[in-house]
Amino acid sequence: MKTPMSSDTKLTKDEECESVDSTKYRGIIGSLLYLTASRPDIMYSVCLCACFQEDPKISHLEAVKRIFQYIKGTTHLRLWYPEGTGIETIVYADSDHAGDYVDRKSTSGICTFMGCCLTSFFSKKQTALAISTIEAEYVSARKPCQQALWMKQALIDNDVRLDDVPIMCDNKGAIDLSKNPVQHSCTKYIKIRHHFLRDNVQKGHISIEKVPSVDNIADILTKPLKRESFNYLRLGLGMMEHIS
Repeated sequence: MKTPMSSDTKLTKDEECESVDSTKYRGIIGSLLYLTASRPDIMYSVCLCACFQEDPKISHLEAVKRIFQYIKGTTHLRLWYPEGTGIETIVYADSDHAGDYVDRKSTSGICTFMGCCLTSFFSKKQTALAISTIEAEYVSARKPCQQALWMKQALIDNDVRLDDVPIMCDNKGAIDLSKNPVQHSCTKYIKIRHHFLRDNVQKGHISIEKVPSVDNIADILTKPLKRESFNYLRLGLGMMEHIS
């Protein structure tokens, strides 16, 4: 398979479908989760399948089998960490608003780069239900703000200082909200803890910048993509063919 999950995949609890051995299914998911440490390209697909460990169905097992088929065909790919890369830090953040077909919660995707090297990444379903795309994107940018501040402090501890760390977001409304929440009616629904993003923007610790959706690398961690988009963003992660 050329991608770990079809862009048309819509996994649900699938109550009418036949159940499969949950112990075996959990073991498979555990192995795949271990593999995601070096294969960020399967992170979203594995995490989505992991949501159905309690009562897995045949449809969920078929989705897992496709991930294995994708891995089998891409064993030549590795994360690339070139020698002499810079220390400039940049964070990409994205979300798929209401993308979960079970509870309609949004999925956040974040990846952090130092120079051209991927240093951290994750794909996680948001705990609260976002009522708008702006809210979902704004909430998803909170975690990268924490990542950026941690990276800045780690560099300071090693006598290296950076200016503000840019967080790349493809939603203009979320960027405006991080600078001026008064004009947006959805602000009152967002928990106070998410507003520390705005506080750090105002203090100059981080900046929120616009990136075209097609170039937002974190998009690969939020939803199934078509082959062309998937391959393009996978390369953006720094995954390349290993030459022995």
